[in-house]
Amino acid sequence: MDEAFGESELEIRGRTVTGLVFLLGGLVGLAAAFDLTYERIATLIDPSHAISCDFNPVLSCGTVMNTWQASVFGFPNPMIGLVAFPFVVFMGVLLLAKVSLPRWIPLAFNLGALGGLVFVSWLIYQSVYEIGVLCPWCMAVWTVVLPIFWFSTVRNLRTGAIPVGEDWRDSIDDLLRYHWIGLTLLYLVVVMLVGTGFWDYWSTLL
Repeated sequence: MDEAFGESELEIRGRTVTGLVFLLGGLVGLAAAFDLTYERIATLIDPSHAISCDFNPVLSCGTVMNTWQASVFGFPNPMIGLVAFPFVVFMGVLLLAKVSLPRWIPLAFNLGALGGLVFVSWLIYQSVYEIGVLCPWCMAVWTVVLPIFWFSTVRNLRTGAIPVGEDWRDSIDDLLRYHWIGLTLLYLVVVMLVGTGFWDYWSTLL
């Protein structure tokens, strides 16, 4: 047992892994948001600016930046990441530092992560089926938002922050032992959508 937290070895490992997912995922998301914001500002200052993540007609941040979906709330979407991902990093640091948090904080974080997942899911659909172009840095954000939401939910279910009735507790615990399968399925869905949506392009690389 952890003397400070009263945790079992399994709980310590779960907290550490979740903290690392938040810390690393937050840093990657923040880097992506920062670069996209920089590129957006640079193109406004100099329309001839060569965007670093423009590789070809299919993989092009610049093309996506010029769509209405890239500023759906009236300002560039990456600015949301500049605000949100520091909180993800901070949450990861708190978990790794074994800071005891009131129940409302992980629940609020989980709700925010759910909002991020919904927004990212919408952006994935827009990129694949409406815009027809992929933004590499945006895909980096997709990649980290999925595990941030997933590990937040799993931890809250394990710790009881998300209440589960006694009749369901054993079943939920059994599912949580193999929770990585659910995350794998989420990734497979995204890969399938991107793979099929851009198959004509991918097939030329084979």
